[in-house]
Order: sequence, then C-alpha cells, then structure tokens
Amino acid sequence: MEDMKNISAALAILFFVGCFWACQPKVNEARFMSYNVKNGFGMDDSTAYARTASVILKENPDVVAIQELDSVTGRSHGVYVLGELAKETNMYDTYAPAIDYDGGKYGIGILSKKKPVQVYRRALPGREEARTMLLVEFPNYVYVCMHLSLTEEDALASLPIIREETARFQKPVFIAGDWNVTPNMPFIKDIQQEFTLLTDTTQFTFPADTPNCTIDYIAARKVGAELVEYAAHVTEAPVESDHRPVVVDVTWK
Repeated sequence: MEDMKNISAALAILFFVGCFWACQPKVNEARFMSYNVKNGFGMDDSTAYARTASVILKENPDVVAIQELDSVTGRSHGVYVLGELAKETNMYDTYAPAIDYDGGKYGIGILSKKKPVQVYRRALPGREEARTMLLVEFPNYVYVCMHLSLTEEDALASLPIIREETARFQKPVFIAGDWNVTPNMPFIKDIQQEFTLLTDTTQFTFPADTPNCTIDYIAARKVGAELVEYAAHVTEAPVESDHRPVVVDVTWK
C-alpha cells in the first residue's frame, strides 16, 4: 500500500511538472537579415549573383529582406535576379515589384528557408520613384521588407501605412530594409513608438567600401512578441553591393 502511495505521489508530481512546462510561453528564435543587393552589382562595377548569394550563405539567415531587384529587365539581360539568388541559396523567393522598368519590373523581395503561409503587398509613397512594402507571413511571425523613399516627407507619409498593415497580425512582426533615413531623422524617432530597433545604429551600413552612415534596419513590433534577447551585427561585405547587410539573432516568446 505504501508503495502505491509513493507511485501515486510521483505520478502527481510528474503531472503537475508537465502541466507547468506546457503552460510556459514557447520560446522562438530566428536569424533575420536585410540586404540591399543593388541587383548583384558590386563596388567593382561587376555583376555576380553567386558572389551576392555567398554573402547571404555565410550568414545562414532564416529569412532575408532584399532591396533593389530587377525582374527580367533589359538592364539585367532578362534575368529574374531574386530567382537567381534563391537558386544559389536554396531558399524560397517572394517578389514585390515597385515599378515597371526597362521591359520588366524593379522592386524588392524576401528569401526564406520556410515556405510562406501568406503574402501581402502594399504600395508606399515615393515621388522620385514608386515604393512598395512586402509582408510575408510564416507560422510564428511576419517578416516585412521595405525600401523607403529618398524623400523624407514620403518616408514619413509611409508611417500610417506601415502601422495599418502590421496591425492586422496577432503574431510577432519584424520590419526590415533600406529605409533611406539616418538614425537622427524624424522617421526613426516616430517608428520607435510601435517598434523596437534591433540593429545597432552605430554600426554603419553605407557605402559598403567605407561606410559612414546607417540607413539599413531591422525592428520588432512591440505588440505581439516578448523579446527575450537579441544581438545584431553588420556583415563585412565591402565589394558585393553598395550596402552592407545587417543581421539580427532574435529570441522571443
């Protein structure tokens, strides 16, 4: 009888321990990257998609926001540039054209290790060049690529759209891209009302050969995710494009 009591007590403890751990928030982790690849055109005035892809492969990200991508343009000799990078990295490609250009399209994209659950696209202001926003949903988070206008007023006018589009999701949202604004500009101050900057703004990203400013970012929406820890760095890539990529390792609940 005493043995039965001991067994029952042990089973009860195991049950409650199991319930305790089952009730704890699941911890997620991912490596995020953002890279303005300039169509694979490097600082040495040569185009090499395999070289561009090697920068991505070296970092081994789960998902990459990519800016400045031709799709079957005359300039790129009919090549779908994001598709070439997808082949080289063995990742899924998702494209968002911003403008018609030279017989094809020009825009942004996302490469991901996992196949997206859903994809959304939204136009953004850009008086010198139309801009776009690409939102790619995965089971545990949403990753957003943006290449914002060079005109500060248009970048600021993008904020309500960014807020509206990211608010549709209950799950964590991470935004990334070449935002064409430096850390001291109003856009960065305003975006931090809803988002936490994950990248280190003291690590410069442009120009790639001798970087002297930061215009590339990754950020997390404050609602929807409890950040456990994160660490950021800028990839050493002085020739492959005119930007250096930013990378963030993130753990969240």
